[in-house]
Parts: sequence; structure tokens; C-alpha cells
Amino acid sequence: MNEPLLIAREGAVAILTMDRPEAMNALSLALRGALAAAFRRLGADETVHALVLTGAGDRAFSAGLDLKEVGAGTGAAFEGGFNAPEYDPVAALLACGKPVIGAINGAAITGGFELALACDLMIASTAARFADTHVKVKVMPGWGLSQRLPRLIGVARARQLSLTGAFIDADTALAWGLVNEVVPPDRLLSRALEIATAIAAQDPAMVARYRAMIDDGLKLPFGEALALEAARAQAFNNAIPAAEIEELRARVFESNRG
Repeated sequence: MNEPLLIAREGAVAILTMDRPEAMNALSLALRGALAAAFRRLGADETVHALVLTGAGDRAFSAGLDLKEVGAGTGAAFEGGFNAPEYDPVAALLACGKPVIGAINGAAITGGFELALACDLMIASTAARFADTHVKVKVMPGWGLSQRLPRLIGVARARQLSLTGAFIDADTALAWGLVNEVVPPDRLLSRALEIATAIAAQDPAMVARYRAMIDDGLKLPFGEALALEAARAQAFNNAIPAAEIEELRARVFESNRG
């Protein structure tokens, strides 16, 4: 039996490829377990500073839960297995503590869409499409789609997607702010790696600290989030010698001179 998840390394970047192209990379119990285990393992690996998540083939990033497996009663999709820690790839992704770049190679549907939304940012192939089909398959989302999508693209657009079950293409996703960039299929992985490598080149402790400030602030009302930033900035910045800050700023300027 082939492994449902491939893991490769490019320096400090780990590349995770969901490898079930014949099933549109549907999230079988085995694939969900492999993803959750991989995120836990790579999150604990100090040599990994960033991750790229993508799907095999050009049809789908992921079509969501493997409905054939669910229908056969072998997937433990809803009773225990759906949100059990060992089979919850979204919770494991969020807990890994490393920036994750979603390289969306094809259709990201329902559970696959939820997995993509958990990434720090998304780069989409021109072949990418997005759909929340929960209303069509009569299943409620349980991995955060109903809350992350409206926060990313706005409530009205999220309602349009979720209540119609319609697909949007990559260009619409870009216009709506769902994805960061759209590139040709043959540039997708290399562009995602460029961004992941640029992140991985930074001090990992600083990246983790800044990501936590963004995430923690988003959980609060705006005024409280500003207060959180001010308090953390004061505590952190006051411990850094001014001469060190000036030296680092000079390096940034020199490396970006036109």
C-alpha cells in the first residue's frame, strides 16, 4: 500500500504532499493520521523552520473527507475519528508552531478547503478552485471553516460561498483576498518554496513570537489587540540594545539597495 503522504526537505523547509491523486487527495483516515503525525513531528524538529503543504497531481489540493470510506463505515469520520487528535490534521497544523504555506494545485473542497484555510497563507495555481460544499453534502464544518472564511474574505462573501456551495476560480480567490498570489501550475511549488525559504531564513524564535502576536491579537477586539501589541513590544524591545537594532537595520538597508 502506498503511503498517502510524501515528505521532502529543501534546507530548512519541509514539503508535505498529499499523495492520493486518483482520489483527488481525499482525506482518508490514513491520510488524516499521517498529516497529524507529520505536523507534530515537524513542529518538534528544530531544523525545520517552515512548511509547504500541497497535493499530488493537478486536479485537486484535496476534495475533503473520503466519502467512499465514510459511506463504507470504515473511516471513523464523525464518531471519534473526525476530531480525535491523532486524526485531526487542522488542529495539528495549527499546533505545530511553524509557518505553513499552502500551495493550492487544484480544487480545495469542503474539508480540503478547511485544511487550506488553516495555512498561514496560500499560493494558488491557475488551476485552483475553491468550494464549501457542506450545504450540498448536508454535513456541518468542524475544522473552522465557518469562522476562518468570513474573517479572511468578509462575511457577505463567505455566506455567498458557504450557502450556495458554488466554486470560485483562482482569480476570484485572489480578488477576494483568499489567496496571496496566483501562478502557473509549473511555478506553484517553486514560488511556495521561495516564500517558505524567505521565512525560514529569519530567526525562528522571532518568527514564532511575531506569529503569536498576530494570532493572539486576532482573537481580541481591536482596542485590546492594540494594547496587547504595545505591552509585548515594550517588554521585548526594551531588552534589546539600541546598537544591535541599528546594526540590523543597516544590514536590511544595505541588502535592499537599488
